[in-house]
Amino acid sequence: EATWEGSLREGQGRMRFGSGAYEGPFSFATRFESAQGTNPEELLGAAHAGCFSMALSSGLGRAGFTPERIATRAEVTLELVDGKNRISKILLVCEARVPGIAAEAFQQIAEATKDGCPVSAALAGVKITLEATLLA
Repeated sequence: EATWEGSLREGQGRMRFGSGAYEGPFSFATRFESAQGTNPEELLGAAHAGCFSMALSSGLGRAGFTPERIATRAEVTLELVDGKNRISKILLVCEARVPGIAAEAFQQIAEATKDGCPVSAALAGVKITLEATLLA
């Protein structure tokens, strides 16, 4: 859920998850001017990172590997495209500790996951890239 009160620059809003697990403010400054606080792109990035991490665990499991830890960060880029603010790209940066897997197999599974996780599929119009590192 989200509410907004006031003008674009001076107004402010609140976002809340339906589960109640998160509720917080956002504003023009938190979205476009690097002010302290969250924004829709940051929440989208967290959702994408979480989805990718879970999907990677699933893909690794189907291949016979059990990850010890998967840490993913999604860097969401919001920029002007043809004079309109657009999410133009997302970089997924993942580090994973997966005993017994070869680096090449890990990369193949990670790339397939990037294209196949549900949030990536929902964001098909956005350029999504991946930097996946297998930790020793």
